Amino acid sequence: MKDSFELVPGVPQALDAAVTRIIAPNAGLMTGPGTNTYLVGARELIVIDPGPDDESHIQAILSAAAAPIRWILCTHTHMDHAPGASKLKQLSGAPVAAMRPPHTDHDFQLSVDRVLLDGDVVETVDVSIRALHTPGHASNHLCYLSSRMLFTGDHIMQGSTVVIWPPDGNMRAYVDSLRNLLKVDLELLAPGHGHLISDPYGELNRLIDHRLRREDKVRQAVARVGARATVESLLPYAYDDVSKSLYKWAAMSLQAHLDKLVADGELRCEAGLYG
Repeated sequence: MKDSFELVPGVPQALDAAVTRIIAPNAGLMTGPGTNTYLVGARELIVIDPGPDDESHIQAILSAAAAPIRWILCTHTHMDHAPGASKLKQLSGAPVAAMRPPHTDHDFQLSVDRVLLDGDVVETVDVSIRALHTPGHASNHLCYLSSRMLFTGDHIMQGSTVVIWPPDGNMRAYVDSLRNLLKVDLELLAPGHGHLISDPYGELNRLIDHRLRREDKVRQAVARVGARATVESLLPYAYDDVSKSLYKWAAMSLQAHLDKLVADGELRCEAGLYG
């Protein structure tokens, strides 16, 4: 499958005969070059992750659709992935399928026509896509499997690791979800941000190893700081390889690591103090 394209918003990129990618114009620190929207199919289309509620992006999706849009799927309901579904449904008539959104400040309260569960299948005349529940980045996160290509949303991003943002984000669930994908027959990963990933198992193992090595750094940081450690006091030691400009985001994943260690019985927490 071809993916030598420059990642340019608004330009349809035919990755193969059945998959086209369009990048939303929402590049940024957390979104990289922008959110990837995928059009899957030939005679009928499934749109995966319509992205933000951006008029130019919705029009780009409609212009690139060479066949009727039959389904709109969202991997999760964060603001860079799901809000465009409402306008795209209005203009195309296609129903929306996803997990229901949790009630958080960073989730779009998407109206879902079909609530998907792990293992559910969405079909058109020429495409069959299976939903895989992959909580961790978000409790309602789904990856979508079509043949051996996995559309990963924010479960896996090309070029970076994802932020795990408690309480809806959960580090134990995230690592377990990565391990579960090692059991799936995969050839390619199509992430929510960035290029295709052609070594799925290598990437999965790299991400698992990265999270476990970070967890070990958190343990070492707690030992160094001592009893009654806080997220703020641990951050410079657990994330000493990260720019201070990213500490706001690193603190969220650090909290998720601490929550996991508490749940695993390795640490105790009282009033935000760890030891």
